[in-house]
Amino acid sequence: MARPDWGDFQVFLAVARSGQISRAGQQLGLDHATVGRRIARLERSLAAHLFDRSPRGYQLNDAGERLLARVEAMESAVYGAQGDVGGVDLELSGTVRVGVPDGFGTMFLAPRIGALCRAHPSLEVQVVAVLRPFNLSRREADIAIGLSIPEAGRLVGRKLTDYSLHLYATEAYFAERGHPQSAADLRRHRGIGYIQDLIHAPEFEMLTEIGTGLKPRFTSSNLIAQLHATLAGTGLCLLPDFLAAGFPALTRVLPAEVEVMRSFWLIMHQDTRDLARIRVTADFIRDCVEAEHRLFLPGLSLPGAGRDATETAPCAS
Repeated sequence: MARPDWGDFQVFLAVARSGQISRAGQQLGLDHATVGRRIARLERSLAAHLFDRSPRGYQLNDAGERLLARVEAMESAVYGAQGDVGGVDLELSGTVRVGVPDGFGTMFLAPRIGALCRAHPSLEVQVVAVLRPFNLSRREADIAIGLSIPEAGRLVGRKLTDYSLHLYATEAYFAERGHPQSAADLRRHRGIGYIQDLIHAPEFEMLTEIGTGLKPRFTSSNLIAQLHATLAGTGLCLLPDFLAAGFPALTRVLPAEVEVMRSFWLIMHQDTRDLARIRVTADFIRDCVEAEHRLFLPGLSLPGAGRDATETAPCAS
């Protein structure tokens, strides 16, 4: 019986985590046929079938599940060795994938990530800015920014910051529908929010939480789409203050009555958090947030987040 090759185990992990030969190939830089051959070779060397094949993809069977636990332990040992002794005197290189909510990733992290890229020219940073949780155990990302810490998995997390959200609108909207004078007034206004059945975490159930009766008439799973709809005068939208800070046309609505607080958490897998490329990227994100912490919790006396609807002149927000 041929001895299994470690490279074949890496292919096995990619297929087990993605459930598809083609997707595993994309992750590994291999073509579809090569991935299939490597899986077949591993199965021959182990004298066991590892997957149930179907038109929907590759699903681990009982033998595959048992092997997965073993191979993930092997992978953890490799990562641990690399973190302990590898690359001490080498230039930081490799790929780091960061999974982030779209607002934070697009409006805060992306404009600042260039400093990290310039400091480490051989490092590739991938920012996946979407509204969904990331499974770090399946290596969907190396670092995740979430609104809470997952309860399961070998994960470690630390709070980056709390942040505040307020209702915002534009003068174009007020000219059409008037200024809300109280929270009770919001029932007669157009709201902007998330698509209900595409919300993947309770932390995004924000309009329900404020309990004003404001009903969304435009919804999107993308916060940037909500932002631009708000800028176009479509309605009132609950936006993070750090995002609204860059758009002077936005005016806060009833800031003393309607406010929501959330937190950003930086989450990593225990097995990979000490790898140099991941540790440096995580520290960079943390340092960026700490350096601009007032952007996330501006209160009503700091510049940059539009005007209050009850004010007639720009107010420090």
